Amino acid sequence: MKKLNLIVMIALAGLMFQACNNTKKDSTASADSVNKVKDTTTSGMTGIAVDKDDAKFAVDAANGGMTEVELSKLAEQKATNAKVKDFAAMMVMDHSKAGEELKAVAKTKNITLPDSVNADSKKAITDLSKKSGADFDKAYVDKMVSDHKATVDMFENASKKLKDADLKAFVDKTLPTIKGHLTNIKAIHDGMK
Repeated sequence: MKKLNLIVMIALAGLMFQACNNTKKDSTASADSVNKVKDTTTSGMTGIAVDKDDAKFAVDAANGGMTEVELSKLAEQKATNAKVKDFAAMMVMDHSKAGEELKAVAKTKNITLPDSVNADSKKAITDLSKKSGADFDKAYVDKMVSDHKATVDMFENASKKLKDADLKAFVDKTLPTIKGHLTNIKAIHDGMK
């Protein structure tokens, strides 16, 4: 046990030194790195209590949820279409709630989640923020359609493959909401043609 703690402490020290480097990893890469260092046992405070693929799903789901919230906060401010604004408000509420639920599960499993969106998400937010009017509405709606298709696929796959019962329960509880979002945003998309 002392050897395990020593190994984990050395690995964490290495990560801390690496974090001091001028090249900053994005938040999902950092969370993935921390989770890789943790062992896959439940002994002590150092190990994650889930399979590495389950931890990776949690990191990706957290990033996706935070991205949806940030994009939707932007849409609440900039959208001109009332249906788009209403959808954005629903997104902020639903994805914030799901994010808190995921954080609670991750905490019990000792999974490190990202504290902010990754570089790709930041770029998408920046790109969208440069648009206005009908162009903004169309770009936001298109992004929500593509993101929700990908998220539904990711959650359906996770529902079949996750090993951890608590993460699977989170997925199975959240999936109908995400499918509902996809249905709603497709209807808004089709109405904008």
